[in-house]
Amino acid sequence: MATRISLRDYQRDLAARLQSAGVGRATSKLGLQVGSERWLVDLTDAGEVVPVPGITPVPLTRPWFRGVASIRGNLFSVVDIGAFLGGGAATPSEQARLLLLSERFRMSSALLVDRSLGLRNPDELQERAAAAGRAPWIRAEFDDAQGEYWRELDVPQLVQDPEFLSVGA
Repeated sequence: MATRISLRDYQRDLAARLQSAGVGRATSKLGLQVGSERWLVDLTDAGEVVPVPGITPVPLTRPWFRGVASIRGNLFSVVDIGAFLGGGAATPSEQARLLLLSERFRMSSALLVDRSLGLRNPDELQERAAAAGRAPWIRAEFDDAQGEYWRELDVPQLVQDPEFLSVGA
């Protein structure tokens, strides 16, 4: 009889196996669409990607703080990362996803994105020179072979940022 494994455990095990096999660098970035922008997140910073469940608004919070969502009986705070970054709010659609942040951050937070774009190989990206005055939660900027522009989200910096932590209006 086959053993059942949760999606979270599967993703964590897959990331660990890829890293230990020496190919973690080549397959360690998750591509996300936030509005019209393309973002990358290191797999070690991501818990899992799930369809958007019902989100309960929380009064007296900033517009980018969407509220809380119950995922398998656990409450997660939901940040519309596009709105937080100064762009438009995420568009409700079947493609919208919540990126649950890794448990290593010890906060039950999720980022609302317009869609997941799958794994990206960092070896196929050309890093741009650091732009002056870029936000501390932008780790790097890239161009891919198709000429698309990507930014890498520095999740550890984001979750320590006073603005990100101040959800009250």
